[in-house]
Amino acid sequence: MSENADLQKPNIKNNPKIMKAWAFYDWANSVYSLVITSTIFPIYYSIITTAYKKKVFIEASGEWKEVPVPHMINILGNSYEPTAIFSFSLTLSFLIVVVISPILSSLADTIGNKKSFLQFFCYLGSCSCMGLAMFTGMQNVFLGLLFSVTASVGFWGSLVFYNSFLPDIATPDKQDALSAKGYVYGYIGSVILLILCLLLIQVVAKTPEETKIYTRITFLITGAWWFGFSQYTFRYLPQFGLVKDKLPKDLVLLNYKNIFEKHEEHGGIFEVIKDNLAFYKDVAKESFRELFKVGRELFKDRNLKFFLSSFFFYSIGMQTIFLMATLFGTSEIFTKEEDQYKLIITILVIQIVAIFGALAFSRLSRSIGNKNVISIAVGIWIICCLSAFFLNKENPKVEMQFYILAAFIGLVMGGLQAMSRSTYSKLLPEDSMDNTTYFSFYDVLEKLAIILGSLIFGLTIQKFHNMHYAFIGMSVFFAIGLILIRFLKLKAHK
Repeated sequence: MSENADLQKPNIKNNPKIMKAWAFYDWANSVYSLVITSTIFPIYYSIITTAYKKKVFIEASGEWKEVPVPHMINILGNSYEPTAIFSFSLTLSFLIVVVISPILSSLADTIGNKKSFLQFFCYLGSCSCMGLAMFTGMQNVFLGLLFSVTASVGFWGSLVFYNSFLPDIATPDKQDALSAKGYVYGYIGSVILLILCLLLIQVVAKTPEETKIYTRITFLITGAWWFGFSQYTFRYLPQFGLVKDKLPKDLVLLNYKNIFEKHEEHGGIFEVIKDNLAFYKDVAKESFRELFKVGRELFKDRNLKFFLSSFFFYSIGMQTIFLMATLFGTSEIFTKEEDQYKLIITILVIQIVAIFGALAFSRLSRSIGNKNVISIAVGIWIICCLSAFFLNKENPKVEMQFYILAAFIGLVMGGLQAMSRSTYSKLLPEDSMDNTTYFSFYDVLEKLAIILGSLIFGLTIQKFHNMHYAFIGMSVFFAIGLILIRFLKLKAHK
């Protein structure tokens, strides 16, 4: 019996082994979010792109403080702030995901191999993390940015297919808990790896040069962790989808081994490639037609219309702040290189708080419902944005204020992400074979939000040379999301 035939068996949903394997991918890939996106790589990037530090007298504290002066990055004769370029590079990675994910999701639904696409993006992302070890200085800064982009594409591209498994393997009453379980696994795994990385950088390394070497080693370890632990997921997670009968002869681009065959029974290799290219062209056209069709269908549903609109606006704020928080900390709060370990420890604490936040919000949703839980989380995000705007690095108590702010962000970060994923899953038609396409739309919407948010952040930095003003814009987006989510009406799942 084929693997796809096995998938039609009733024990696919709520199967403990399959659900655990699905959640375990969060354990594998979340190290990218913490080590590469949030902590060590942004700090390393900031150190590498700092030309020198100048001393500035702070009247409020009566002390001299070191302020980093960055190497400007020249592109086509124009000079750009390194933080702005970093933000723009992330924007590029999300643009790539937005373009390719609908096509690949359509292919996955057509061929029935979305696990294979999940594997591809997992391997792209994990190998790119390891490639970051080759980023050694300003002389190859664009190599570092390239691997940063491909790692981001791998991470976010894999989530399209990963998230789409949720309604396939769990009934609505189990989805909140399973979604939260995935995030909890992710937070625990990433915290363990970050502690290991900190030991290498802070304890094993004895000189600044050794610190840079061991930092690059942490990139290798992160990629290996992601690659290695994902094998447990791939072992038990089934292929899920309907395989259509009319497929091109020997899909050579999805099975590279076929390229080296003669294909005499199909008219030769060139005829097969021609047939493949025509197939992919049709799939690309159909995928975007399907995406817009799905979008129109989803927005016809009152609940989905208000949820997706709200999700778009609060994702602009949430994801952008998540991506840029570390660079804000290094440039505004922990400007001394020897103090930047405090930022890493702060983010480590955020991850631990987020574990309890994800569990607490999941349990709270049983009492007051997903809509109210999301509303509370978004409301706290608004307070955090306004508080970040008023942070003053000249204030002697700025570090303590930053710690308090970080604690609140940690509380709502995991909860809002987990509740968003499970709420959307609950609103989808049950037992649909188009879950990959539905989650592709969800993913594209999220990426468009990140593109807009990171673009606003980058332009704000480039114009004002200050990150504070961007937080006002983010708070406005959160406020719009909060208003829209209040129109949602959810049925309780007992």
